Amino acid sequence: MAKSDLSNIPGCVVIGGSAGSLKVILSLVTALDARLPFPVVIVLHRKNDASSLEHLLNDRCPLRVKEAEDKEDLAPGTVYLAPPDYHLLIESDHSLSLDASEKVLWSRPSIDVTFQSAAEAFGHHVLAILLSGANNDGASGLEYIRHHGGQIIVQDPDNAEIPVMPRAALARLRPDLLLPDYAMAAAINHFL
Repeated sequence: MAKSDLSNIPGCVVIGGSAGSLKVILSLVTALDARLPFPVVIVLHRKNDASSLEHLLNDRCPLRVKEAEDKEDLAPGTVYLAPPDYHLLIESDHSLSLDASEKVLWSRPSIDVTFQSAAEAFGHHVLAILLSGANNDGASGLEYIRHHGGQIIVQDPDNAEIPVMPRAALARLRPDLLLPDYAMAAAINHFL
């Protein structure tokens, strides 16, 4: 599929990943264009290493990277990280909420929770990207985004370190783009 399959300029990009996706996220944020006019929200299944990941990404990313805070408004050109052990929700007024409710598919933060809230907040102006991972988190969230008219990119399972997560998504829907890790940033930057 060509990049032209992505037609709606996103109001927000949401990225979900788990096992095997950190390397992809590191290369992706390094290649993002500093002029991006929308926020990027990253949900990564991880341990309590919040500050080290934030610093690592800030050292590589041309955009500001920060851990999401409760009741914070989304700002263009900023990369937000879901904090460990909290679900990250995007509210209808485009602010962020943190929630410590039960894990979803053994995960908190849950990719599904963030994707579903992004679909409700941004409708067809959300772009969701699902990366490598070892469970099914993200698949139902992508279906929800599709139902609300949003756009979807899934990492090619043949290119994913752990292909379970992208395969689970592909079993449920056809993405707008199926891409290897090295093509993700260009797909986001093409909206410029």
